[in-house]
Amino acid sequence: MRPLPSGSRKNRGISLGLLALCLTAACCLQSQGVSLYIPQSAINATVEEDILLSVEYSCHGVPTIEWKYTSNWGAQKIVEWKPGTQANISQSHKDRLCTFDNGSIQLFGVGVRDSGYYIITVTERLGSSQFGTIVLHVSEILYEDLHFVAVFLALLAAVAALLISLMWVCNKCAYKFQRKRRHKLKESTTEEIELQDVEC
Repeated sequence: MRPLPSGSRKNRGISLGLLALCLTAACCLQSQGVSLYIPQSAINATVEEDILLSVEYSCHGVPTIEWKYTSNWGAQKIVEWKPGTQANISQSHKDRLCTFDNGSIQLFGVGVRDSGYYIITVTERLGSSQFGTIVLHVSEILYEDLHFVAVFLALLAAVAALLISLMWVCNKCAYKFQRKRRHKLKESTTEEIELQDVEC
């Protein structure tokens, strides 16, 4: 085999160098993609509670953060922002949502209709993105209803006890009154009999 001319060895070396450089750049760009961590993927809350949908992300540069809400009542984008800038909050959540630079959001005074899937998408400048989901379940406050029922039943029991006590006292008084009356009648009858005996 004939040795290659020195010019073509240089071209081959440059080609291999460019290929290595491209592979290194691709690896660097891939390692600078978005990573997203959701510490609690399911949250249970009660009506009127304030809840935090907590996330943490890391990426190269300043990303765009978007939260969407999906439930039986439909789907909608609730907020979008870049950390350090003002958030674009939907009208339905205008006065009841707070954003944080780490991507988390807080919902104030949640209701049953807030139950559903909250999907966060973090997109960096170069176009790579990552998404995650948090499931929120909001339930009615049953213990307050039970508390009301318990107080009402306690009040009824107290009134019933008071009425039973009054009936017992009235019964005792009536019994004593009848006893005295019988005694007086008996005395009166005895006196009449004695008078009759004396007259005879």
